[in-house]
Amino acid sequence: MNLLVALPILIPMLGGALGLLAWRSRTFQRGIGLVSSVALLIASIALMAEVLDRGIVVSRIGNWPTPFGIILVADIFSAAMVLVTGIIGAAVVIYSLAIADRRREAFGYYPLVTFLLMGVCGAFLTGDIFNLYVWFEVMLISSFVLLALGGERAQIEAAVKYVTLNLISSAIFLTAAGLTYGATGTLNMALLSERLPDVVQPGLTSAIAMLYLVAFGIKAAIFPLHFWLPAAYHTPPVAVSALFAGLLTKVGVYALIRVFTLLFVEDVGFTHQLILWSAGATMLIGVLGAIVQQDMRRILSFHIVSQIGYMIMGLGLFTRLAIAGAVFYVIHHIIVKANLFLVSGVAHRIRGSYDLRKIGGLYTYTPLLAILFMIPAMSLAGIPPLSGFFAKLALVRAGIESEQWAMVVIALFAGLLTLFSMIKIWNEAFWKPAPQEPDPRSGPPPSGIRILMGPIAALALLTLLIGAGAGPLFRIAERAADQLLGRSVYIEAVLR
Repeated sequence: MNLLVALPILIPMLGGALGLLAWRSRTFQRGIGLVSSVALLIASIALMAEVLDRGIVVSRIGNWPTPFGIILVADIFSAAMVLVTGIIGAAVVIYSLAIADRRREAFGYYPLVTFLLMGVCGAFLTGDIFNLYVWFEVMLISSFVLLALGGERAQIEAAVKYVTLNLISSAIFLTAAGLTYGATGTLNMALLSERLPDVVQPGLTSAIAMLYLVAFGIKAAIFPLHFWLPAAYHTPPVAVSALFAGLLTKVGVYALIRVFTLLFVEDVGFTHQLILWSAGATMLIGVLGAIVQQDMRRILSFHIVSQIGYMIMGLGLFTRLAIAGAVFYVIHHIIVKANLFLVSGVAHRIRGSYDLRKIGGLYTYTPLLAILFMIPAMSLAGIPPLSGFFAKLALVRAGIESEQWAMVVIALFAGLLTLFSMIKIWNEAFWKPAPQEPDPRSGPPPSGIRILMGPIAALALLTLLIGAGAGPLFRIAERAADQLLGRSVYIEAVLR
């Protein structure tokens, strides 16, 4: 058993358990939440270094031979996803220390966050379809409670929609897993990659693939299964929104990329073309929904949907450059989108609203926040030399090479509308005068704002560094694409 692969799961598991044991101590829960999130970040950095050095790393729990025991697999893609989970987890926990209210903390806010991080890391590292289902359920339970925590009417309404759709997704996922086992006799992904092409009824394989597409499509919020996300992500506290926006839908995207590069690659003309059409519709529907909104978090929520379209565009094109672009895009987007939600939380703390019609003058109040908004906002829109430009460039180039001209036009058009939305937020929230200047004595203490700025500044700096180091980082993304498309390397690492 390779402990390094298991640490990203064990650390938040232990942190959450200790937090629950210290139920009556708010201070201890906050301390455990901070320590476990930082420890997760350190472990994820070590895992990424190990994978880049040694290649695919496998851990067999209890040293049971494949496929009889639980197996954890870390390739470049999954290790990178665990690393960015550690980054966002640490940033959100530090941010929460300054903004989380006592009532939510008293009901286990920090243990829930750490259990959510455990579920996310488990989903990224599992090498088994059934255990992927288990980790999805761990995420669902934690995220549902975090979404409803506080008991506000909007939260409860959003939580009901969220859990209903996700339970439907889970039921479809479980059905697909059952059919997969019935057809192949295994749920180990490496063995499935070998056995699925030999299934006697090819139509059954295609039907199972469609079930996975629907199940993971709901969790990833792709068109036409996206409608639950904009109705839910703007309702919880902003730190929770940032955590959800950065990570939860990306687990669905990760599952789609993993399953449709490793398992279902025999009928690419049907499955991946369907994914490509869905990608184009997802981009358009999301960005069109964003431009008509006036609430900052609603705008950002619709943009989650739109940006998911770019990620699965790379999967639909199914070339080395496209898959590398999708991997790069996922990593970039997690950091940028979580940061934009954190910025919206500071704006709300200063002006008391997320409604763009009720706020303004933030540039005058705090020029630093304006700068820290522009970095992720322009990156999201794909403005050079920020990380989003290189991610979009790779996908557009892959579309041109594949002669998918309609997708290229849609991607560029959605990028222009994304830029329009970000400029709209800038103009309304930062540039125009505040509708009514509040009494400075009634505003938040400057020390509280400075604490909130720390994680935002760190994520903004990371966005700049990704843009500055786009060449070497994209070469790592290409190595990830080679592992995803070269299935034999994954199979050999797991089954040897």
